Amino acid sequence: MKLTHYPKSRKQALRKLLADRHITEIGELEWQTALRELAPISEGYLRDLLRATGLPFAQPYAGIRQHTFVELESDLRAMLDVYTAAMQAGDRLRARYCRRQVIAAKDRARFAARNPRTSPPKKARKEEMAGWLLVWLEDPEVFPAWAEIRKRLLQLD
Repeated sequence: MKLTHYPKSRKQALRKLLADRHITEIGELEWQTALRELAPISEGYLRDLLRATGLPFAQPYAGIRQHTFVELESDLRAMLDVYTAAMQAGDRLRARYCRRQVIAAKDRARFAARNPRTSPPKKARKEEMAGWLLVWLEDPEVFPAWAEIRKRLLQLD
């Protein structure tokens, strides 16, 4: 049941929710609670608001950051851990949710790369990031070794 005592601003409502419930990290329960209590709210906007709190944020709910290759690789590795555990446990819903997060990140990277207002350096970075995401989607277990090789080739270390 949605509580009606939260402020209208989603940011203020989230702050109140976190304080009222003494939330110190974001996992599945906290994610689902925030989605329910702050409805209507998009997952992307909620994710951005939660990231801004600085609280520890578990995958797959944290999504895939792609401001830097370090963030991208870190999030893809963490997502791989959750995805692998879900597959081993037969939790197809969680595994599909992981894949959807990576697909959404790939779509964002491609959109940025194809945007005519994107600078050439950013366009190249986003195209490369989309490639990383595609490798993860094709074979998540290969991704860590592939990323190490790719970083050496691109001199990203």
